[in-house]
Amino acid sequence: MKYCMIDGSEKMNIDEVIRLLRMTYWADKRSALQIEKSMQNSSCYGVRLDDDKKLVGFARVISDYATTYYLCDVIIDTAYQHLGLGTALVSHIESLPEYAGLRGILITRDAHDLYRKFGYEVLNERVMVKSLNC
Repeated sequence: MKYCMIDGSEKMNIDEVIRLLRMTYWADKRSALQIEKSMQNSSCYGVRLDDDKKLVGFARVISDYATTYYLCDVIIDTAYQHLGLGTALVSHIESLPEYAGLRGILITRDAHDLYRKFGYEVLNERVMVKSLNC
């Protein structure tokens, strides 16, 4: 399966992002306006399939770019999960220079093994933190 990473909300269709977030337990009740506003005030990343140009992954990062970033709304379309796309998406984000050396925070009740690959440690059942270099 061929795919590409997308940087920037302007390169994504809001309806595709809404479709993905409707698959989650944390954002399925957000209004389209809330989703659009959250995208406007975050750095957005996606995974698009090369064959049909379908958006199958999405994530946002909120950061001050000096000390901390918050990784949120990481979702892979349920039909494409367990194919390595979540790892590829998080790896892409984690490799970006704007987040190097910053404390990473995320909140999730699942997928802890995925995030541990990138240095996140569980603080409690949901909060994970990565490298306190700031």
